[in-house]
Parts: sequence; C-alpha cells; structure tokens
Amino acid sequence: MSDQTLTQAISKARQKGRVALIPFLTGGYPDRELFWTALTELTDSGADIIEIGVPFSDPVADGPVVAAASLKALELGVDLKWILEGLARAKPKTPLVLMSYANPLVQYAWPKTDPGLALETRLFESLGLLAKDALEAGVSGFIVPDVPLEEAGPFQKAFSQCGLALVPLVGPNTSLERMEKYAPWASGYVYVVSVLGTTGVREGLPPETVQTLERAKKAFKLPLALGFGLRHPSQLQDLGASPDAVIIGSALLKHLAEGGRASEFMAPWLA
Repeated sequence: MSDQTLTQAISKARQKGRVALIPFLTGGYPDRELFWTALTELTDSGADIIEIGVPFSDPVADGPVVAAASLKALELGVDLKWILEGLARAKPKTPLVLMSYANPLVQYAWPKTDPGLALETRLFESLGLLAKDALEAGVSGFIVPDVPLEEAGPFQKAFSQCGLALVPLVGPNTSLERMEKYAPWASGYVYVVSVLGTTGVREGLPPETVQTLERAKKAFKLPLALGFGLRHPSQLQDLGASPDAVIIGSALLKHLAEGGRASEFMAPWLA
C-alpha cells in the first residue's frame, strides 16, 4: 500500500455519496486480543481507513480517553514493534495509518544504526528502517502530531522513499499561509483538527471549524479528514460543512472500554 492508497480510499467513499470513515484505535487496547478483534470488525463494518495509535508515556495532544488507553496499552507491554509484527501477520485489507509521537518512531530502529554517523544522517537511516518494516506490515502512512513543519524533513524524506504518506495536521490556529507551506510535502490526506486543545468527545463543534475547512480547501489538493470531538454523524449536519472524511477516536475507545463492539459503533455512521 502507499500514500495514494489513502487518497483513493477516501475518493471511493465520496463517489458513493458518503463521507469516508476513519476510526482510531490505540494499539493493544482494550487488551492485546480484543484489539485485533476490533480491528477486524472495523474492516468488516466498512471503515475506509483505520488509524492506529502507538502507545506513548507522554501523549500531550491526547485527551483523557486516548491518554488512558495509551497508558493501559503500555502496561500490557504494547509497543511499536508489537503492533508492526502483529499487522504483518494479520494483513488487514483496510488501509492503515500509524499515529505516533516522534520518540517511538525514532527509537524503533535507532540501535541498529551506526553511532558514528552524523545525527541527521542517523535519524534518516533509523526512520528509513522503520518505513520498510511499516510498508511490509501494510501501513500506508504516518501522523506525527509533535513534529512541526520545520522538523518534518527527515520524516517526510524517509517515508516518501517507501511510498508512505506523512499526513499533516492543521487547525483553527493554522493560517492559510502556513497551510500552503505544508502542501508541497503533504500526502494521503490532511488531518483537520476541529478545535484547539486535545482529543476527546465534545457535544458540538465550534463555528470556526467551517473556516478551518475552507482555508484547508484553498491550500491543499488532498482530501480533508475532520477529527477531534466527533461522536455522532449528526454533528456534521449541525456543522453545515462536509469534510471528505471523519476521524472518530475517543468515542470509539470509550465504547470499547464499556464492552461494546466496534461493529455496533460503526452502524450509525453507515446508516
């Protein structure tokens, strides 16, 4: 799979007259076995793309639900290596994106690189080894929320050499000029953050979300995926604007934590 796989998956959903669905699962949550069950159910239920969160000890962009899921997964011994090895065995048919902070990505293959190399070269080689393993595991791209545009070069270069996307995040505080700087290297789709702050379920979406989507449409030729705060399709009707895709994370994780099935959660979005 590749970055084009992500764009095409969203385009296919739009051609069917619906918004593409991108559910988010924390790797290894709610436990190491149920994670794979949920992943299979999401695929069978019609998910167009699935984002998998790599557990990290300091998830600064995540709200309480995702942060708690990440910490529980770490307690269960889940890490990036476990996720990639499992995906390579499972071979899910749905395109996959890994959402991770920079630290786990850099550390994944760092010990395999030459300590004598210049720091930037060693970083690029480490990320290149990660990209090869991710590609073999069926991953099509990455989202790295704590890597700003000015530091994204080694990530974008290493991932693009394997045909993997580096999906940018933009939000209400991202100007049109800033978005236009992201556009040349962005691939797959654009993650449009609906609100300032961390992830989490919200009752409604603020009116500035529409303005953010309008700016992003001017800056990018890629599909726009709206995330942060989505829990039910009715929120899109209230919003008055239609993104190309929606990302649903905290609401799904909460549903799973309460013993619900991923297939049940997906039903209203496909009605």
